[in-house]
Amino acid sequence: MKLIKRWMLVAVLAGGALGASAQNGPPPDGPPAEAVAACKGKAEGAKVQFTGRHGETVSGTCRKAGVVLAAMPEGGPPPPPDHQ
Repeated sequence: MKLIKRWMLVAVLAGGALGASAQNGPPPDGPPAEAVAACKGKAEGAKVQFTGRHGETVSGTCRKAGVVLAAMPEGGPPPPPDHQ
């Protein structure tokens, strides 16, 4: 049982190291690149507009999403396209 726990710990630590060494930018499950780009050079709380993934104009406020500053759409994030 101790061996299994050790291997689980090693797997978790290795996964964290791999995630930390990923290229700069938002994580794949994080905010869209458009939302991050809209807040580049801005302060948290700044009001911004950007073009969303589907060509729509999105208004939002720059907020921290983990370590990334990204625009949070007014009213929260939209549902995924396949759930509309």
